[in-house]
Amino acid sequence: MSDSTENSEQTVQQRVESVVNLIRPAVQSDGGDLELVDVTEDGVVHIRFHGACVGCPSATMTLQMGLERNICERVPEVKSVVAVP
Repeated sequence: MSDSTENSEQTVQQRVESVVNLIRPAVQSDGGDLELVDVTEDGVVHIRFHGACVGCPSATMTLQMGLERNICERVPEVKSVVAVP
């Protein structure tokens, strides 16, 4: 089965969750974690940070350079990624 066929069978939420799961081990190795809260119909992904990520000055960089860049590259329907409390 080709990647395009496989991607069309998965929901946007499932595809975003797959990308989050790829990044999660790196975040967990620093004592934090990520939770996929929601993917809106207009392409906004809501992520919640846990553990050491809460209040960490690098969390914004992780969100933008790690999560948003990777999710938007792999799931073109996503327009942005935001952190929620």
